Amino acid sequence: MSDHLQQGPHEGGCLCGQVRFSVDAAPLGARMCWCRDCQRIASGSATVNVLFPAEAFSFTGEIATYHRSADSGNVVERGFCPECGAQIFSRPLDNPGQPIRLRAGVLDNPNLIAPQAIIWTASAPSWVKFDPDLPAYPKAPPAAPHKI
Repeated sequence: MSDHLQQGPHEGGCLCGQVRFSVDAAPLGARMCWCRDCQRIASGSATVNVLFPAEAFSFTGEIATYHRSADSGNVVERGFCPECGAQIFSRPLDNPGQPIRLRAGVLDNPNLIAPQAIIWTASAPSWVKFDPDLPAYPKAPPAAPHKI
């Protein structure tokens, strides 16, 4: 990635255009998640999430939220467009200061950053082939607020 791509703002939006967002920060990392919740959100695949400082995220339009206890035990807030259903973000509510996880597909530039790790591999279907060049974690990655 070039330094130009790292700098914010980074923008994106939902499928119907009702939600637009901006992140005025460089991404902290990106990862693929194979937890069962993400598989359901992605209709059978992993989600690809780009992590940003939560305080750098702003949006226009209406975002609906859904709270659920994740496999990790954390309560996670998931934000989506109530019109088209596009998933926008997730963030843990139990750990303030953690990055917001924006879905890579809703970024205007989905090439901003490639996944740097694969998490919750133990929950993936048996047919999944993982990229051998990426670190893979059976569950959550090691705790580090500004790492993958």
